[in-house]
Amino acid sequence: MTHTIQPNNPETTPAPDTTDIPAAPAPAGAPSSSALPAALKRRVPKYSDLAPLMQFKKPEFSREARLKRASTIWELRDIAKRRTPQAPFDYTDGAAEEEITLRRARQAFLDIEFRPGILRNVSAIDLSTEILGKPSRLPVGIAPTGFTRMMQSEGEYAGSQAAEAAGIPYTLSTMGTASIEDVAAAAPSGRNWFQLYLWTDRDRSLELIERAAKAGNDTLMVTVDTAVAGARLRDVRNGMTIPPALTLKTVLDASYRPAWWFNFLTHEPLTFASLSRYTGTVADLINSMFDPTLTFEDLDWLRKTWKGKLVVKGIQTVEDARRVVDHGADGVVLSNHGGRQLDRAPIPFHLLPEVKQAFTADNSNAAIMLDTGIMSGADIVAALALGADFTLIGRAYLYGLMAGGRAGVDRTLQILEKDMARTMALLGVSKVSDLTPDHVRLLAK
Repeated sequence: MTHTIQPNNPETTPAPDTTDIPAAPAPAGAPSSSALPAALKRRVPKYSDLAPLMQFKKPEFSREARLKRASTIWELRDIAKRRTPQAPFDYTDGAAEEEITLRRARQAFLDIEFRPGILRNVSAIDLSTEILGKPSRLPVGIAPTGFTRMMQSEGEYAGSQAAEAAGIPYTLSTMGTASIEDVAAAAPSGRNWFQLYLWTDRDRSLELIERAAKAGNDTLMVTVDTAVAGARLRDVRNGMTIPPALTLKTVLDASYRPAWWFNFLTHEPLTFASLSRYTGTVADLINSMFDPTLTFEDLDWLRKTWKGKLVVKGIQTVEDARRVVDHGADGVVLSNHGGRQLDRAPIPFHLLPEVKQAFTADNSNAAIMLDTGIMSGADIVAALALGADFTLIGRAYLYGLMAGGRAGVDRTLQILEKDMARTMALLGVSKVSDLTPDHVRLLAK
Protein backbone atom coordinates (compact mmCIF):
# COMPACT_ATOMS: atom_id res chain seq x y z
CA MET A 1 0.00 0.00 0.00
CA THR A 2 1.36 3.38 -0.91
CA HIS A 3 1.30 6.21 1.70
CA THR A 4 1.79 9.89 0.84
CA ILE A 5 3.96 11.53 3.47
CA GLN A 6 3.00 15.19 4.13
CA PRO A 7 5.68 17.77 5.05
CA ASN A 8 6.00 18.46 8.75
CA ASN A 9 4.18 21.79 8.58
CA PRO A 10 1.60 22.59 11.24
CA GLU A 11 -0.35 24.69 8.78
CA THR A 12 -0.75 21.77 6.36
CA THR A 13 -0.91 18.86 8.77
CA PRO A 14 -4.49 17.53 8.68
CA ALA A 15 -6.38 17.50 11.94
CA PRO A 16 -6.80 14.06 13.49
CA ASP A 17 -10.08 12.28 12.93
CA THR A 18 -12.05 12.60 16.17
CA THR A 19 -15.24 11.10 14.85
CA ASP A 20 -15.10 8.13 17.12
CA ILE A 21 -13.58 9.88 20.21
CA PRO A 22 -16.21 10.53 22.88
CA ALA A 23 -16.59 14.11 24.20
CA ALA A 24 -15.03 14.85 27.59
CA PRO A 25 -17.57 14.64 30.35
CA ALA A 26 -18.81 17.94 31.84
CA PRO A 27 -17.49 18.77 35.31
CA ALA A 28 -19.55 17.29 38.09
CA GLY A 29 -22.45 19.52 38.97
CA ALA A 30 -22.20 21.72 35.85
CA PRO A 31 -25.54 22.31 34.11
CA SER A 32 -25.98 21.08 30.58
CA SER A 33 -26.26 23.70 27.85
CA SER A 34 -29.97 23.05 27.63
CA ALA A 35 -30.32 23.72 31.37
CA LEU A 36 -28.55 27.14 31.35
CA PRO A 37 -30.71 30.16 32.28
CA ALA A 38 -31.52 32.29 29.26
CA ALA A 39 -29.50 35.19 30.71
CA LEU A 40 -26.32 33.08 30.61
CA LYS A 41 -26.65 31.82 27.03
CA ARG A 42 -24.60 33.74 24.48
CA ARG A 43 -26.40 35.45 21.64
CA VAL A 44 -25.82 38.08 19.01
CA PRO A 45 -26.82 41.46 20.54
CA LYS A 46 -29.78 43.23 19.02
CA TYR A 47 -29.69 46.89 18.05
CA SER A 48 -32.54 47.56 20.48
CA ASP A 49 -30.26 46.28 23.26
CA LEU A 50 -27.33 48.45 22.19
CA ALA A 51 -29.23 51.67 21.51
CA PRO A 52 -29.72 52.69 25.19
CA LEU A 53 -25.98 52.20 25.77
CA MET A 54 -24.95 54.40 22.86
CA GLN A 55 -25.72 57.74 24.48
CA PHE A 56 -22.83 59.80 23.14
CA LYS A 57 -22.78 63.22 24.77
CA LYS A 58 -21.88 66.28 22.80
CA PRO A 59 -18.54 67.66 24.06
CA GLU A 60 -18.97 70.76 26.24
CA PHE A 61 -16.22 73.34 26.50
CA SER A 62 -17.99 76.14 28.35
CA ARG A 63 -16.77 77.51 31.67
CA GLU A 64 -19.85 76.12 33.41
CA ALA A 65 -19.24 72.61 32.06
CA ARG A 66 -15.56 72.77 32.98
CA LEU A 67 -16.32 73.79 36.54
CA LYS A 68 -19.08 71.23 36.91
CA ARG A 69 -16.64 68.45 36.10
CA ALA A 70 -14.48 69.46 39.06
CA SER A 71 -15.54 67.45 42.08
CA THR A 72 -12.69 68.41 44.45
CA ILE A 73 -10.73 71.54 45.31
CA TRP A 74 -7.64 69.82 43.91
CA GLU A 75 -9.36 69.55 40.52
CA LEU A 76 -10.19 73.26 40.65
CA ARG A 77 -6.51 73.85 41.39
CA ASP A 78 -5.58 71.93 38.23
CA ILE A 79 -7.90 74.11 36.15
CA ALA A 80 -6.55 77.24 37.83
CA LYS A 81 -2.97 76.27 37.02
CA ARG A 82 -3.79 75.80 33.35
CA ARG A 83 -5.55 79.16 33.07
CA THR A 84 -3.32 81.43 35.18
CA PRO A 85 0.19 82.73 34.46
CA GLN A 86 2.89 81.20 36.60
CA ALA A 87 3.71 84.25 38.75
CA PRO A 88 0.19 84.90 40.14
CA PHE A 89 -0.55 81.19 40.40
CA ASP A 90 2.64 80.56 42.38
CA TYR A 91 1.91 83.58 44.57
CA THR A 92 -1.28 81.79 45.61
CA ASP A 93 0.01 78.24 45.62
CA GLY A 94 3.40 78.80 47.21
CA ALA A 95 4.67 79.36 50.72
CA ALA A 96 7.83 80.48 52.51
CA GLU A 97 11.29 79.05 52.03
CA GLU A 98 11.10 75.25 51.56
CA GLU A 99 7.30 75.25 52.07
CA ILE A 100 7.62 72.75 54.93
CA THR A 101 4.91 74.44 56.97
CA LEU A 102 2.37 74.23 54.16
CA ARG A 103 3.06 70.55 53.53
CA ARG A 104 2.78 69.78 57.24
CA ALA A 105 -0.47 71.72 57.50
CA ARG A 106 -2.02 69.68 54.72
CA GLN A 107 -0.59 66.44 56.07
CA ALA A 108 -2.13 67.18 59.48
CA PHE A 109 -5.62 66.79 58.03
CA LEU A 110 -4.61 63.50 56.39
CA ASP A 111 -3.23 62.09 59.63
CA ILE A 112 -6.60 61.65 61.29
CA GLU A 113 -9.10 58.86 61.65
CA PHE A 114 -12.81 59.59 61.70
CA ARG A 115 -14.82 57.59 64.22
CA PRO A 116 -18.40 57.27 62.95
CA GLY A 117 -21.48 56.52 64.99
CA ILE A 118 -24.11 54.23 63.50
CA LEU A 119 -27.90 53.99 63.65
CA ARG A 120 -28.36 57.75 63.90
CA ASN A 121 -31.01 59.66 62.02
CA VAL A 122 -29.08 61.70 59.46
CA SER A 123 -31.87 62.26 56.98
CA ALA A 124 -31.43 66.03 57.37
CA ILE A 125 -27.99 67.64 57.79
CA ASP A 126 -27.82 71.17 59.23
CA LEU A 127 -24.51 72.90 58.47
CA SER A 128 -25.48 76.26 59.95
CA THR A 129 -23.68 77.75 62.92
CA GLU A 130 -23.18 81.02 64.76
CA ILE A 131 -19.95 83.00 64.72
CA LEU A 132 -19.26 86.23 66.59
CA GLY A 133 -22.91 86.70 67.47
CA LYS A 134 -24.43 86.21 64.03
CA PRO A 135 -25.58 83.19 62.00
CA SER A 136 -23.64 81.65 59.14
CA ARG A 137 -25.22 79.12 56.79
CA LEU A 138 -21.95 77.18 56.66
CA PRO A 139 -19.15 76.84 59.24
CA VAL A 140 -16.64 78.39 56.85
CA GLY A 141 -15.90 81.90 55.63
CA ILE A 142 -13.58 83.45 53.08
CA ALA A 143 -10.22 84.53 54.49
CA PRO A 144 -8.50 87.81 53.57
CA THR A 145 -6.25 87.52 50.53
CA GLY A 146 -4.08 90.20 48.98
CA PHE A 147 -3.76 91.25 45.33
CA THR A 148 -6.84 89.18 44.48
CA ARG A 149 -7.69 90.79 41.13
CA MET A 150 -4.23 89.80 40.00
CA MET A 151 -5.30 86.14 40.29
CA GLN A 152 -8.43 86.75 38.20
CA SER A 153 -9.99 90.02 37.13
CA GLU A 154 -13.24 89.56 39.11
CA GLY A 155 -11.21 89.35 42.32
CA GLU A 156 -12.80 90.51 45.56
CA TYR A 157 -16.10 91.21 43.82
CA ALA A 158 -16.48 87.52 42.94
CA GLY A 159 -15.49 86.44 46.45
CA SER A 160 -17.79 88.81 48.31
CA GLN A 161 -20.78 88.10 46.07
CA ALA A 162 -20.29 84.33 46.28
CA ALA A 163 -20.06 84.60 50.08
CA GLU A 164 -23.20 86.74 50.15
CA ALA A 165 -25.09 84.14 48.08
CA ALA A 166 -23.83 81.31 50.31
CA GLY A 167 -24.74 83.12 53.52
CA ILE A 168 -21.20 83.20 54.94
CA PRO A 169 -18.75 85.97 55.94
CA TYR A 170 -16.29 87.50 53.51
CA THR A 171 -13.09 89.18 54.72
CA LEU A 172 -11.50 91.97 52.68
CA SER A 173 -7.74 92.33 53.09
CA THR A 174 -5.92 95.59 53.65
CA MET A 175 -3.95 94.48 50.58
CA GLY A 176 -7.10 93.65 48.63
CA THR A 177 -7.46 95.09 45.15
CA ALA A 178 -10.90 96.60 45.65
CA SER A 179 -11.89 99.36 48.03
CA ILE A 180 -13.84 98.82 51.23
CA GLU A 181 -16.71 100.84 49.82
CA ASP A 182 -16.81 99.04 46.46
CA VAL A 183 -16.89 95.60 48.08
CA ALA A 184 -19.71 96.70 50.40
CA ALA A 185 -21.64 97.99 47.40
CA ALA A 186 -21.05 94.77 45.43
CA ALA A 187 -22.42 92.61 48.25
CA PRO A 188 -24.79 94.89 50.19
CA SER A 189 -26.61 92.03 51.93
CA GLY A 190 -23.45 90.09 52.75
CA ARG A 191 -21.65 89.88 56.05
CA ASN A 192 -18.45 91.79 55.36
CA TRP A 193 -15.41 91.74 57.62
CA PHE A 194 -12.25 93.81 57.23
CA GLN A 195 -8.72 92.57 57.83
CA LEU A 196 -6.24 95.14 59.10
CA TYR A 197 -2.45 95.31 58.99
CA LEU A 198 -1.33 97.94 61.46
CA TRP A 199 0.99 100.37 59.75
CA THR A 200 3.71 102.55 61.18
CA ASP A 201 1.44 105.42 60.15
CA ARG A 202 -1.34 105.12 62.76
CA ASP A 203 -3.40 107.86 61.14
CA ARG A 204 -3.67 105.74 57.99
CA SER A 205 -4.71 102.75 60.08
CA LEU A 206 -7.34 104.82 61.85
CA GLU A 207 -8.67 106.03 58.51
CA LEU A 208 -9.12 102.43 57.35
CA ILE A 209 -10.87 101.47 60.58
CA GLU A 210 -13.32 104.36 60.22
CA ARG A 211 -14.01 103.51 56.58
CA ALA A 212 -14.65 99.86 57.46
CA ALA A 213 -17.13 100.81 60.17
CA LYS A 214 -18.91 103.30 57.92
CA ALA A 215 -19.23 100.67 55.17
CA GLY A 216 -21.02 98.28 57.55
CA ASN A 217 -18.24 95.82 58.39
CA ASP A 218 -19.13 94.26 61.75
CA THR A 219 -15.79 92.54 62.45
CA LEU A 220 -12.20 93.77 62.37
CA MET A 221 -9.58 91.07 61.92
CA VAL A 222 -6.08 92.28 62.76
CA THR A 223 -3.20 90.18 61.43
CA VAL A 224 -0.17 90.03 63.73
CA ASP A 225 2.30 87.63 62.08
CA THR A 226 3.86 89.99 59.51
CA ALA A 227 6.53 91.92 61.40
CA VAL A 228 8.60 91.38 58.25
CA ALA A 229 7.85 89.60 54.98
CA GLY A 230 8.45 85.87 54.76
CA ALA A 231 10.93 84.51 52.22
CA ARG A 232 8.52 83.42 49.48
CA LEU A 233 11.04 81.96 47.11
CA ARG A 234 8.66 81.19 44.27
CA ASP A 235 7.90 84.91 44.04
CA VAL A 236 11.62 85.70 44.01
CA ARG A 237 12.30 83.19 41.24
CA ASN A 238 9.33 84.43 39.21
CA GLY A 239 10.34 88.08 39.61
CA MET A 240 6.89 88.71 41.07
CA THR A 241 5.99 92.41 41.09
CA ILE A 242 2.87 94.50 41.63
CA PRO A 243 1.58 94.92 38.97
CA PRO A 244 2.98 91.99 36.95
CA ALA A 245 5.77 93.14 34.65
CA LEU A 246 5.66 92.40 30.94
CA THR A 247 9.04 90.70 30.54
CA LEU A 248 10.02 88.22 27.82
CA LYS A 249 9.16 85.41 30.23
CA THR A 250 5.68 86.76 31.01
CA VAL A 251 4.96 87.39 27.33
CA LEU A 252 5.81 83.76 26.54
CA ASP A 253 3.69 82.64 29.49
CA ALA A 254 0.85 84.78 28.19
CA SER A 255 0.81 82.95 24.89
CA TYR A 256 -0.55 79.89 26.70
CA ARG A 257 -3.07 81.87 28.76
CA PRO A 258 -4.43 84.63 26.53
CA ALA A 259 -7.76 84.92 28.39
CA TRP A 260 -6.05 85.92 31.64
CA TRP A 261 -3.95 88.60 29.96
CA PHE A 262 -6.90 89.89 27.95
CA ASN A 263 -8.93 90.30 31.15
CA PHE A 264 -5.99 91.83 33.01
CA LEU A 265 -5.18 94.38 30.33
CA THR A 266 -8.77 95.39 29.55
CA HIS A 267 -9.88 96.05 33.14
CA GLU A 268 -8.98 98.87 35.50
CA PRO A 269 -5.36 98.66 36.74
CA LEU A 270 -4.83 97.13 40.15
CA THR A 271 -5.77 99.43 43.02
CA PHE A 272 -5.84 98.59 46.69
CA ALA A 273 -8.23 98.86 49.59
CA SER A 274 -5.62 100.89 51.43
CA LEU A 275 -3.50 102.72 48.84
CA SER A 276 -4.04 103.92 45.32
CA ARG A 277 -1.06 102.51 43.47
CA TYR A 278 2.11 100.59 44.15
CA THR A 279 4.93 99.39 41.93
CA GLY A 280 7.52 96.96 43.28
CA THR A 281 7.91 93.54 44.84
CA VAL A 282 5.47 92.12 47.37
CA ALA A 283 8.20 91.76 50.01
CA ASP A 284 9.27 95.38 49.60
CA LEU A 285 5.68 96.54 50.00
CA ILE A 286 5.22 94.57 53.24
CA ASN A 287 8.53 95.68 54.68
CA SER A 288 7.91 99.34 53.88
CA MET A 289 4.38 99.52 55.27
CA PHE A 290 3.97 97.15 58.20
CA ASP A 291 5.08 97.97 61.72
CA PRO A 292 7.65 95.62 63.32
CA THR A 293 7.28 97.39 66.68
CA LEU A 294 3.74 96.17 67.44
CA THR A 295 2.99 95.13 71.02
CA PHE A 296 -0.05 94.19 73.06
CA GLU A 297 -0.50 97.88 73.85
CA ASP A 298 -1.39 98.41 70.19
CA LEU A 299 -4.09 95.78 70.60
CA ASP A 300 -5.44 97.77 73.54
CA TRP A 301 -5.58 100.84 71.28
CA LEU A 302 -7.49 98.87 68.66
CA ARG A 303 -9.96 97.59 71.23
CA LYS A 304 -10.73 101.14 72.34
CA THR A 305 -10.97 102.39 68.77
CA TRP A 306 -13.04 99.63 67.13
CA LYS A 307 -16.58 99.19 68.47
CA GLY A 308 -17.45 95.98 66.62
CA LYS A 309 -16.10 92.46 67.03
CA LEU A 310 -12.31 92.24 67.18
CA VAL A 311 -10.44 89.13 66.00
CA VAL A 312 -6.69 88.52 66.08
CA LYS A 313 -5.28 86.44 63.24
CA GLY A 314 -1.90 84.75 63.31
CA ILE A 315 -2.07 83.03 66.72
CA GLN A 316 0.47 80.21 66.96
CA THR A 317 0.80 79.47 70.68
CA VAL A 318 -1.63 78.83 73.54
CA GLU A 319 -0.07 81.63 75.58
CA ASP A 320 -0.65 84.22 72.85
CA ALA A 321 -4.22 83.01 72.34
CA ARG A 322 -4.92 83.67 76.01
CA ARG A 323 -3.14 87.03 76.04
CA VAL A 324 -5.00 88.55 73.09
CA VAL A 325 -8.30 87.57 74.70
CA ASP A 326 -7.14 89.24 77.91
CA HIS A 327 -6.49 92.36 75.83
CA GLY A 328 -10.01 92.44 74.47
CA ALA A 329 -10.15 90.12 71.45
CA ASP A 330 -13.54 88.52 70.78
CA GLY A 331 -11.93 85.71 68.83
CA VAL A 332 -8.68 84.29 67.51
CA VAL A 333 -7.66 82.78 64.20
CA LEU A 334 -5.16 79.97 64.64
CA SER A 335 -3.06 80.60 61.56
CA ASN A 336 0.52 80.55 60.31
CA HIS A 337 -0.42 82.72 57.32
CA GLY A 338 -0.83 79.68 55.11
CA GLY A 339 2.82 78.81 55.64
CA ARG A 340 3.80 82.06 53.91
CA GLN A 341 5.72 83.70 56.75
CA LEU A 342 7.80 81.49 59.08
CA ASP A 343 8.68 78.09 57.69
CA ARG A 344 8.45 75.25 60.24
CA ALA A 345 5.84 77.27 62.15
CA PRO A 346 3.29 75.53 64.40
CA ILE A 347 0.41 73.84 62.59
CA PRO A 348 -2.98 75.35 63.51
CA PHE A 349 -4.79 71.99 63.41
CA HIS A 350 -2.29 70.54 65.89
CA LEU A 351 -2.60 73.60 68.13
CA LEU A 352 -6.39 73.58 68.12
CA PRO A 353 -7.08 71.05 70.95
CA GLU A 354 -4.68 72.85 73.30
CA VAL A 355 -6.27 76.25 72.69
CA LYS A 356 -9.75 74.79 73.13
CA GLN A 357 -8.70 73.21 76.42
CA ALA A 358 -7.16 76.48 77.62
CA PHE A 359 -10.23 78.55 76.75
CA THR A 360 -12.47 76.03 78.47
CA ALA A 361 -10.30 76.20 81.58
CA ASP A 362 -10.49 80.02 81.48
CA ASN A 363 -14.29 79.97 81.02
CA SER A 364 -13.67 82.06 77.91
CA ASN A 365 -16.32 82.35 75.24
CA ALA A 366 -13.89 83.81 72.68
CA ALA A 367 -14.36 82.29 69.24
CA ILE A 368 -11.71 79.91 67.92
CA MET A 369 -11.25 80.04 64.16
CA LEU A 370 -8.74 78.15 62.05
CA ASP A 371 -7.18 78.38 58.61
CA THR A 372 -4.22 76.89 56.68
CA GLY A 373 -4.28 73.58 54.85
CA ILE A 374 -8.04 73.23 54.37
CA MET A 375 -8.77 71.58 51.01
CA SER A 376 -12.01 69.68 51.62
CA GLY A 377 -15.20 69.69 53.61
CA ALA A 378 -13.87 66.73 55.59
CA ASP A 379 -10.99 68.96 56.76
CA ILE A 380 -13.53 71.49 58.02
CA VAL A 381 -15.53 68.82 59.84
CA ALA A 382 -12.37 67.53 61.52
CA ALA A 383 -11.47 71.04 62.72
CA LEU A 384 -14.96 71.60 64.11
CA ALA A 385 -14.86 68.26 65.91
CA LEU A 386 -11.56 69.14 67.60
CA GLY A 387 -12.90 72.42 68.93
CA ALA A 388 -12.94 75.10 66.23
CA ASP A 389 -16.02 77.31 66.15
CA PHE A 390 -15.39 78.32 62.55
CA THR A 391 -12.93 77.94 59.68
CA LEU A 392 -11.57 80.18 56.92
CA ILE A 393 -10.40 79.31 53.41
CA GLY A 394 -7.87 81.25 51.37
CA ARG A 395 -6.15 79.13 48.74
CA ALA A 396 -9.22 76.94 48.18
CA TYR A 397 -11.25 80.05 47.35
CA LEU A 398 -8.54 81.46 45.09
CA TYR A 399 -8.23 78.19 43.15
CA GLY A 400 -11.93 78.48 42.34
CA LEU A 401 -11.54 82.14 41.44
CA MET A 402 -8.66 81.42 39.05
CA ALA A 403 -10.53 78.46 37.57
CA GLY A 404 -13.65 80.43 36.69
CA GLY A 405 -14.23 83.78 38.36
CA ARG A 406 -17.41 84.15 40.39
CA ALA A 407 -18.73 80.81 39.08
CA GLY A 408 -15.51 79.15 40.25
CA VAL A 409 -15.89 80.55 43.77
CA ASP A 410 -19.48 79.31 43.81
CA ARG A 411 -18.20 75.89 42.77
CA THR A 412 -15.63 75.91 45.58
CA LEU A 413 -18.34 76.51 48.16
CA GLN A 414 -20.63 73.90 46.58
CA ILE A 415 -17.88 71.28 46.75
CA LEU A 416 -17.10 72.09 50.38
CA GLU A 417 -20.77 72.08 51.37
CA LYS A 418 -21.36 68.71 49.74
CA ASP A 419 -18.21 67.30 51.36
CA MET A 420 -19.27 68.52 54.81
CA ALA A 421 -22.81 67.17 54.53
CA ARG A 422 -21.64 63.76 53.35
CA THR A 423 -18.91 63.50 56.01
CA MET A 424 -21.28 64.45 58.81
CA ALA A 425 -23.93 61.98 57.62
CA LEU A 426 -21.37 59.18 57.53
CA LEU A 427 -20.21 60.16 61.01
CA GLY A 428 -23.78 59.88 62.25
CA VAL A 429 -24.01 63.61 63.01
CA SER A 430 -26.86 65.80 61.83
CA LYS A 431 -25.75 69.24 63.07
CA VAL A 432 -22.48 71.06 63.67
CA SER A 433 -22.98 71.42 67.41
CA ASP A 434 -23.07 67.62 67.79
CA LEU A 435 -19.49 67.20 66.56
CA THR A 436 -17.08 66.31 69.39
CA PRO A 437 -13.44 65.20 69.75
CA ASP A 438 -14.78 61.64 69.98
CA HIS A 439 -15.43 61.80 66.23
CA VAL A 440 -11.75 62.29 65.36
CA ARG A 441 -8.58 60.49 66.37
CA LEU A 442 -5.14 61.87 65.58
CA LEU A 443 -3.04 59.07 64.20
CA ALA A 444 0.35 58.51 65.81
CA LYS A 445 3.36 58.88 63.55
